[in-house]
Formats: sequence, C-alpha cells, structure tokens
Amino acid sequence: MRRLLLLAPLFLLAAGCGVVQSSEEEATDAAREVATRAGKLLRSQRPRTAEEIGRSATGIDGVEVLRVTGTSTHDGDGVDVTVRTSGSAYNEWFDVQEIVVRRCFAVRVSPQSRWGEVPRDVNCPDGPPLSFAPPPAPPRLPFAELRASLPRVPEGGRVDEAGVRRTLAALELDPAIRTEVKAEGGRVGVLLSVEGNHFDPQDCLLARVEPGTTEAWMPPRIQRMPGEGGCTIGNALHPLPPPH
Repeated sequence: MRRLLLLAPLFLLAAGCGVVQSSEEEATDAAREVATRAGKLLRSQRPRTAEEIGRSATGIDGVEVLRVTGTSTHDGDGVDVTVRTSGSAYNEWFDVQEIVVRRCFAVRVSPQSRWGEVPRDVNCPDGPPLSFAPPPAPPRLPFAELRASLPRVPEGGRVDEAGVRRTLAALELDPAIRTEVKAEGGRVGVLLSVEGNHFDPQDCLLARVEPGTTEAWMPPRIQRMPGEGGCTIGNALHPLPPPH
C-alpha cells in the first residue's frame, strides 16, 4: 500500500504530461535509429547490384543482414535490405534493469530513397545472418612490363601512335583493364586503369612517349582519389603538379 502511495505522484505527473513511452518502445526506437543510419551509409546515386549492397551492409556496425531483395539499386524500386539491429533503454523509476530488444527493419536503397528515410518495421526472417564472398580482386596492373616494352624514340624522331598501341596489345592485358591512348603535340599518352568503387583511390598507370623521353608511373594516392583527375589520359599528356 505504501509503495502505491509513493508511486501515485509519478503516475499523476505522467498523466499530466501525456502518454509515457515504455522502455521497450524507447529501445525499439534506438534499434530503428541504427537501421536508419545504415540506410544513410548505403545511400548513393551510383548503380550497385543487390550483392554489393548486401556486402556493404554486413560491414556496418550493429547490423545483421537477414535478407536482400531486388536486382540493383537502379532497377524497379531498388534494393530492399532486411536488417536486424538492437537497442536499449533504461528508466530508473520503472525498470529493474536495462531493457534490450532486437528488431528487424527493411532498408530501401534506391536513387528515389530519401536521406534519413525511416526504415519499415518487419518480422525477422528465419535463419542465420547472410554472408557474402569478398569481391574479386582487381587485376594487377603491369607496371614493370609496361615500362620495359614501350618504345624509346630518339631526339628529333617521331612517335608512332600505332606502334604504341601494338605494344599494349602484345602485353595481353586482362579484359578488366581499360586502355586509353592519345596522341597530342608529337607525344603519345597511355592510361591503364581498372574500375574503382568511387570512394577509394583508383588503380591506374600512366605513360608518355615523346622524342627523347619515355616515362611510366603511378600517380600519387591523393591524385587517384575520385574527382582528382589523376587517372585520366590528360594527366599522362600533361602531368599534374606533385601534391604538397
């Protein structure tokens, strides 16, 4: 009876302030916030397959990936990722100990999804979390072979663009390596590159053949970052200044 009398003012205060959210509801909101953060990290305008999205989601702290549906981010409604997250809450007035819940949410990844879009509450699928094989390693760029095989043109000579192209063809490069050759002002530039992920430095090699000079090099890391212009044929013909 005494305990009820002591708690009565608290119940009256709660009634005066509106409905009090339970600790379980607060913990669920915390779990939902983890899923919302995952949606922000996965959001991008770059087309990606469902497998790429699933693989990326498994690397987010506090997230278990239970299901991935869809084909790619730019097909139909995009990719839906069902994730399981946890949240906790503790109210010293009502809880004996911290309340911890595990909940599942559907995170949509699509160019049409909004920044910070609240994921849908869903039932957790049966079965263990999904795992994804690491992406295939990019092909090795043949720096030593390229430097050794490019033609050396004497001072006063003429660079043969067709000869440079034949040299590259003889290297029998991996099909995943993109090759670009361009002649300009008596010199020939070469770019060998592999597709990057638009976040990390791109792998590429540059070369330039001109009378008296043949060079091959890999641009510095900062120049190979997305948007820096290091992995372009223009940088082969007119090298960027070294970073400070």
